[in-house]
Amino acid sequence: MKDDDSTNWQEDPWDGPDAWGGSEFEDVVVERRPDSRVVFIALAVVMTVVVSLMVGGLWYLRQLNPPDSVAGVVQAATNFTVNPDDTVASVSRRLEDEGFIVNSRVFQFYVSQKGGIDLQPGYYLLTPRSHIGNIMKVLNTSPSATFTKVTFPEGFTVSKMASRIEEKTSRITAQDFLTTANNPAFLSNFGPSDPSRLDDAEFRLEGLLFPDTYQVSGDEGSSGVIDRMLRLMERVGIQEGLDQAKEKVGRSPYEVLIIASLIEREAKLEVDRAKISRVIYNRLERGMPLQIDATLYYNADPNATFSELKAIESPYNTYKSKGLPPTPIANPGRAAIRAALNPAPNPPLSDPICKDIKKAANCAYIFYVLSDDKGGHTFAATIEDHEKNVEAARAGGFLP
Repeated sequence: MKDDDSTNWQEDPWDGPDAWGGSEFEDVVVERRPDSRVVFIALAVVMTVVVSLMVGGLWYLRQLNPPDSVAGVVQAATNFTVNPDDTVASVSRRLEDEGFIVNSRVFQFYVSQKGGIDLQPGYYLLTPRSHIGNIMKVLNTSPSATFTKVTFPEGFTVSKMASRIEEKTSRITAQDFLTTANNPAFLSNFGPSDPSRLDDAEFRLEGLLFPDTYQVSGDEGSSGVIDRMLRLMERVGIQEGLDQAKEKVGRSPYEVLIIASLIEREAKLEVDRAKISRVIYNRLERGMPLQIDATLYYNADPNATFSELKAIESPYNTYKSKGLPPTPIANPGRAAIRAALNPAPNPPLSDPICKDIKKAANCAYIFYVLSDDKGGHTFAATIEDHEKNVEAARAGGFLP
């Protein structure tokens, strides 16, 4: 019988589907290449982060070490003041404002990372736009010079200012201050148009030194202090319109300062300043002597009586001499300067002090007298009313 391949085929037991238990055959894993777009985006993100970090780092370094210092540009060291109430934040802002550093916030961050600064009031010699670390180092050491706070109240004369600065500082004597104050080299924009008129004055700069609180450094002399006082008076004067005195009140700036000094010495209350200013202008316009008591006491014998002072022949005796005294009698503050430039209007006819006056043009502030224990004054338009006010002041114990 002929073999039949289909029937005689012997099945190999290793060929069956169950021979391997299905575990001997593994699926073929097909490797796929990453999408090129994903790779590009990832690289772009990484590069952006790296560049940002580099740019940020370079920016930070430029704040720490400005280009000027790197390029070798030499700037002169300058005094920087740390005040008693200063903080790291306030010092940082002023360092930026005054050109010592580029960025105050970076300075504060740097200081916080380096342990802070123990600020001490005084003057520090700093080089503008040097490395922040150098500036911090200087501020962490003792100041190159300490300072003393000296306050000159409104109405102080040059003589009293000299005594005060000697009292408060260890190096500037009263005599040194007075000698410097009489140096013709010190001039003010608001001084007399002819400075030679001051040659006979006891104190050339009387009325030209602004009364304020000054920080006087340990190495500062009387010249530096006086120059600052002169310049501050000029700045305040401009702020108040003293440079326009002629247009405002028909007087020169120096004459207005003389009037302001009279107001400063006479008025104790704000409400009285502008009225006393008007009394002065009214009397000057009418050719009347000013009769201001404060002028009698200017540089006078402190033991002399009021009657004795009234009898003295002196250009500062405004009971005998008409017009303004030759110089201010004190150094006026801002309020007195403002009053001298803005005298109060004369009272309307309806005002009680005008009751016996028929024409409004004739009612004016002409007289005043001390009338209470707070330093207030009572004003009058007629001599009769003024005499009544004087008697009332004596009865109240406000006049001798």
